[in-house]
Amino acid sequence: MSIAATPTTMPPIKRATTGITRWHIATVALLGLGYTGYYFCRSDYSVALPLILAEQVGRGVPASIAQIRLGSIASLGVLAYAVGKFPSGGLADLFGGKRNFLGGMAGSILFTVLFMLGGGFPLFTLAWIGNRFVQSLGWAGLVKVTSRWFSFSSYGTVMAILSLSYLFGDAASRELMSILLAHSMGWRGLFLVGAGLLAILFVANLIFLRESPEGLGLASAEENPLNVYAEETNISHESEPKGMLAILRPLLSSASFWLVCILSLCTTLLRETFNLWTPTYFTQVVGLSNSAAASSSALFPLAGGVAVLLAGILSDKLGPLGRGRILYIGLLLTAAALGCLAQVKAHGPVFIPVALVALVAFLLIGPYSYLAGAMSLDFGGKQGCATASGMIDGVGYLAGVLSGNSMAHIAVSFGWQTMWVVLAAVAALSSAVAAVSVWEQRKRAHALQLATA
Repeated sequence: MSIAATPTTMPPIKRATTGITRWHIATVALLGLGYTGYYFCRSDYSVALPLILAEQVGRGVPASIAQIRLGSIASLGVLAYAVGKFPSGGLADLFGGKRNFLGGMAGSILFTVLFMLGGGFPLFTLAWIGNRFVQSLGWAGLVKVTSRWFSFSSYGTVMAILSLSYLFGDAASRELMSILLAHSMGWRGLFLVGAGLLAILFVANLIFLRESPEGLGLASAEENPLNVYAEETNISHESEPKGMLAILRPLLSSASFWLVCILSLCTTLLRETFNLWTPTYFTQVVGLSNSAAASSSALFPLAGGVAVLLAGILSDKLGPLGRGRILYIGLLLTAAALGCLAQVKAHGPVFIPVALVALVAFLLIGPYSYLAGAMSLDFGGKQGCATASGMIDGVGYLAGVLSGNSMAHIAVSFGWQTMWVVLAAVAALSSAVAAVSVWEQRKRAHALQLATA
């Protein structure tokens, strides 16, 4: 799957030694805070869902129908996000990451305001689809800029820090919205605040973010010498592929890359289901108020953020071969935790379901963060990292579409416990795929060792 060495299985690779300057730190801060801002215009839907549902019921729409319609809107949004992921990576690789990053921000601000002005399902659907589609530009742009600024020996740690933007950023946005809800702000106010905060971060990145260090007279970052483009680069002596076909061909011919895409399918379904339905589960089953549910749902990205940071630092110490093992163990334990969550009874002790949701996050999100982060940089280097990230994320979010409508149908028709059982099975399948990917890594490592000898 990934492609760097450990001392016992692969030829030694010289570690990159590019120094860290204040510009490197500023770049991480701008990218991290900027992507955090995306979540002020993404988590608002999940947090506001109980209020929007109540509003529609108050207008005469049956509760079950309204819940399924709102779940369908979420699913269509995830589908738009997934579709947008595929071209977003290629655009960043061909034209630069900063354009992607800023374009996603600007579009999200506009569509968030449009959603706020809506009053019914047609406009809600249009605005949410548009919002999720333009937001697909952001992560690929972030990955591309990162490949220009940071060397391969620090991919795990740097991407872990940046991944905190969609975890702690998600948690921070939910906590802020919880405070606003506690002060009687309506769901439209939440959307307006989110759009305003993202606008501030857009201006900061527009002014200060730089595409690469070379324009500032700083050293170029070293890419992983075993990325899928390395052999072609050595033959042609060109550091950049010409056109999308040259970017796609090495990726699509890699078996390890396809295993990562399958893992992304399964783990994105798990993550998106929790992101969307946790507040509703806490209100309907656990019995929390809307503000308490929003606050408790923030534990999912918060616990996941801690896991991401630990997993990223550990992967830089173990090398990319260790990422597969961490994936396997984490997903296996996730399946067990979901099985426990399926045993929780309605309106029982609050601590148990809240703690189990946080545990699932801790076990799942650390491994999940590798897929479209450090592993994409390992596969693609500077040339195709954004394309690799976009494809991995895009394939994953195709399954994430099921987190809305399909999970709503399961919860309404068969109950929340059945939904958790289904997700436990998905986690167990993911663990099996991760085991195969570890075997694939060892096989490729052995082939590379023989070739070097």
